[in-house]
Amino acid sequence: MFELIRANKRKSVLLIAGFVVVLTLVGAAFGLLIGSGTVGTIVALVFSGSMAFLSYWKADAIALAVSRARPADPQEYQRLHNLVEGLCIAGGLPKPRIYVVDDPAPNAFATGRDPKHAAIAVTSGLLEKLNRVELEGVLAHELSHIRNYDILVSTLAVTLVGAIALLTNIAVRMMWWNGGRVPREGDRNNGNNPLAYIGFALLIFAPIIAKVMQAAVSRKRETLADISACQLTRYPPGLISALEKLRDDVSVTHSASTATAHMWIEQPMSGVGDQGHMGRWNRLFDTHPPLEERIALLREL
Repeated sequence: MFELIRANKRKSVLLIAGFVVVLTLVGAAFGLLIGSGTVGTIVALVFSGSMAFLSYWKADAIALAVSRARPADPQEYQRLHNLVEGLCIAGGLPKPRIYVVDDPAPNAFATGRDPKHAAIAVTSGLLEKLNRVELEGVLAHELSHIRNYDILVSTLAVTLVGAIALLTNIAVRMMWWNGGRVPREGDRNNGNNPLAYIGFALLIFAPIIAKVMQAAVSRKRETLADISACQLTRYPPGLISALEKLRDDVSVTHSASTATAHMWIEQPMSGVGDQGHMGRWNRLFDTHPPLEERIALLREL
């Protein structure tokens, strides 16, 4: 398990580098296609670099704000704070900031850049529907993400995926408004410029590439966090029971978005478990392995 954790850290570096490369390429394509030549490309690249820098320092605050999370009052949520403190002592972790999301769907996520700058958010539905042992299993799962440094890459992905989507959306709209062809200085026949075709293709496929990379962020990490949580609590049935309740609950986490979907303990968006004609295509972009697989693996421990 510890070798898997080390491997995850190495993969995290590669994933972050991959996100930055894709964002940089999209920035270059954006400058090329809006017709501003070198100046437009430099502006887009500066924007991309700024987003990457901002992602490292402020992505956790952005993720919490997007999810409409509020600080959990220690008096009102005393049980929640006590459980987190106990698990942190057992795992040798600093206590993260604790937040509550007013949402009836049971779910939770962890965010931050390292264990000293981390936060855990749980929905009001999770607190209402899970008993103490089950809640402890879910919190141990999220603390495992913090201990395994999964939170860094998953938190960075929030703003990087959003930046890629924003740049591609603006560029495609500008091309549409200009009839699909934006003249560039010194290029009288931009429509025959091969770089323009390459840039346009990149803008079309960049959001898909970003979604696939986002899915790669958490699939195996969720399984590893499940196992690490059981090591932390020494009681697999607690997390198993919690995952069974999450599986049986059909409510959608309205506080989640496509940018933050990979952070939650359970796939939060609608369409989960779709067995229709598009089911196989939808599962390609699932950010989590099926709950049945996770439950079956935990039962083997």
